[in-house]
Amino acid sequence: MLDKSLKDQITSLFSSLKSEYKFRIRVADEHPDRNQLIELLEEVASCSPRVNCEISTGSSLEFDITQDGQPLSVLFRAIPTGHEFTTLLLAILNLEGIGKNLPDSAIKSKIKTLKPAKIKSYISLTCTNCPDVVQALNLLSIFNPEINHEIVDGALYQDEAAERNIQAVPAVFYNDKLLHVGRADLGELLQKIEERGGIGETVVSQEVKNYDVIIAGGGPAGVTSAIYSARKGFKVAVVAGKVGGQVNETMAIENMISQTRTTGPELSAALRAHLADYNIDLFENRTVTDVQGDDNIRMITTNLGEQFEAKALIVATGASWKKLNVPGERDYIGSGVAFCTHCDGPFYKGKKVVVVGGGNSGLEAAIDLSSIASKVVVLEFLDTLKGDQVLQDKLKTMPNVTIITNAATQTIEGDGTKVTGLNWQDRATGVTSLIETDGVFVQIGLKANSSPFDKLVDINRFGEIKIDEHCRTSVKGIYAAGDVTTVPFKQIVIAMGEGSKAALSAFEDNIKGNI
Repeated sequence: MLDKSLKDQITSLFSSLKSEYKFRIRVADEHPDRNQLIELLEEVASCSPRVNCEISTGSSLEFDITQDGQPLSVLFRAIPTGHEFTTLLLAILNLEGIGKNLPDSAIKSKIKTLKPAKIKSYISLTCTNCPDVVQALNLLSIFNPEINHEIVDGALYQDEAAERNIQAVPAVFYNDKLLHVGRADLGELLQKIEERGGIGETVVSQEVKNYDVIIAGGGPAGVTSAIYSARKGFKVAVVAGKVGGQVNETMAIENMISQTRTTGPELSAALRAHLADYNIDLFENRTVTDVQGDDNIRMITTNLGEQFEAKALIVATGASWKKLNVPGERDYIGSGVAFCTHCDGPFYKGKKVVVVGGGNSGLEAAIDLSSIASKVVVLEFLDTLKGDQVLQDKLKTMPNVTIITNAATQTIEGDGTKVTGLNWQDRATGVTSLIETDGVFVQIGLKANSSPFDKLVDINRFGEIKIDEHCRTSVKGIYAAGDVTTVPFKQIVIAMGEGSKAALSAFEDNIKGNI
């Protein structure tokens, strides 16, 4: 199952293990996937003398992991291949205190205050967003054993997934109630768990951390700003949800000059590696909640209660998917309303779907879904499609795709458990029609993540931060770069250029005594 090269890599990763680990496998004798699970775990265990397997007969298929005889509060009801293979390896490495995904002391402190809970995450092995969510939830169990986490492969447990009406992954349930659907980082999940279940008092250092420049955001613009600032000799901190930001959701990048093709996760890893080459303090799984101060200093507060001071603040918080904000959309997120075809497309094999949005993301989604769904309808608000002509031409060759322009989505209909249809209005005639559908994929662009700063600096009607040609905002000492700003064309290469410009402007203002 595992080739020699991969087993050599695992052997290297496990070479520093000090504890004894055991995969406790419980699987029914007649289960069709019994041998696949046992073979996978035995091959992983063969990569280290400190890892072994214990096999017993169970009612279905599952396994957990023990460390020196103590069980981790994580139950795998899945065969962790595909994107989840890394999750399996990280479960052991994180228990050993190894891994780049390990949180810092402030996040660990917050995790330890979580109240006891049972969490289930329903996943798909083809989902690119699932591993991040699953690995984050595993960290909760590692640092707080009273948090029990079950990882459930919806393909293996189809009846259970159907009973919960799961049509999008990852779907996270907290004490048997839906908590979250879709991509999330550890910070977002912690915030939602705190809102749902409460949290004990977190011990946060009252010491104010001092820097020359603070960058809010860890995407291409934020990372570039940090590197350029560090190269100019500034003491730099990055406060971000996750390095890479929105880029992590992009599976194919073919317009990154000098690279003919890469992926979002690969680019995000490269951004992180480049960041690590400099003396830059990275504070992940955080958001900026407040900015105070005068023209000489900025006081930044995070959602953990930490405080940072700096002469310059560069806002590079990017953008997130827009929602339709029509009746029914919120009710059926995860039960027929989705935003990622890579993650949720497989749930609609042989079914009818609607894609709302005729830009590049909408056309790419429709092309992707055309090979899965029986019928795809594309709705575009304007009278013509906005996507690149090459995508339009390709879409028109798909026999099961229908394109409707001048279409305004009115409502998303359902039967209380799942989506059944979408009402749309012809903007030219005013006539309203119903499309019977099993799913709606919303692909209408991005919204600037400017809310923590919109009372401080000038923004436009779209929520974008207004900047001049030097990335300066309306407030002295505050700069902005990338998709959160008014800069046209939201592209990775443009965000990187704007990030460097913001850092150089802060440097120029500093040497001239303007900040």
